[in-house]
Amino acid sequence: MPIVMRLDVMLAKRKRRSKDLAQAIGITEANLSLLKSGKVQGVRFATLDAICRELDCQPGDLLEYLPDHVTERPRRAG
Repeated sequence: MPIVMRLDVMLAKRKRRSKDLAQAIGITEANLSLLKSGKVQGVRFATLDAICRELDCQPGDLLEYLPDHVTERPRRAG
């Protein structure tokens, strides 16, 4: 998937524990773990807002776009 969650990096930079962040923003540790691992299809703006508020960061600090590297096939003559 081209969108990568960098929540684990920001937690480390801020020296915060997942358990404490989950409690502060009102979600379960399991859901926060899913967010950290990128195993979600989406994130609510309210959740993103709460995370950014607690970690004093911007959404761009948490999300990164990595385009898929698509190899082009050589064209055949004929």
